[in-house]
Amino acid sequence: MSSFSRSSQQWATFARSWWLIDARMQPPGKIGTMCAVRLQGKHKPIYHALSDCGDHVVVMNTRHIAFSGNKWEQKVYSSHTGYPGGFKQVTAAQLHQKDPKAVIKLAIYGMLPKNLHRRTMMRRLHLFPDDVLPDEILQNLTEELPQPRKIPRKLSEYSQEERDAFPLLWTPPPDFRMK
Repeated sequence: MSSFSRSSQQWATFARSWWLIDARMQPPGKIGTMCAVRLQGKHKPIYHALSDCGDHVVVMNTRHIAFSGNKWEQKVYSSHTGYPGGFKQVTAAQLHQKDPKAVIKLAIYGMLPKNLHRRTMMRRLHLFPDDVLPDEILQNLTEELPQPRKIPRKLSEYSQEERDAFPLLWTPPPDFRMK
């Protein structure tokens, strides 16, 4: 191996990369695990728990995340102010409506190690509710992570031939009318 490739390999190992993740139609837990690994630096061969070798992570489209089932209404986020009567509970839908970045931020924060490095790692997390990113962020991006789950297609995205070829569960009678 020549010295040029070795030096570039070392630069790629020790440098802080900027990762882009698209959270559209993705569960917050899957996005959170991918971000936590990159923020800690566990994907690097030089990782050590006491070293701060994590990368920057940019998450866009946090407004368009997706929960499975009834988790929008059943998942509850709790907090306490420390004063009597200061216990607060908010559903995921209420929290998401108030701040579209909060659900992803709490998911990632909970997956990071509970030590003094956690706040430092959270400073390298950049959340954006839509797909509009500032120019200084766009200039720093080096890599993009694939989405963990495939996005389902809308009915309008299927061609008429694909709709006609789809198997019917039952054939409606000729005098059938929708109300």
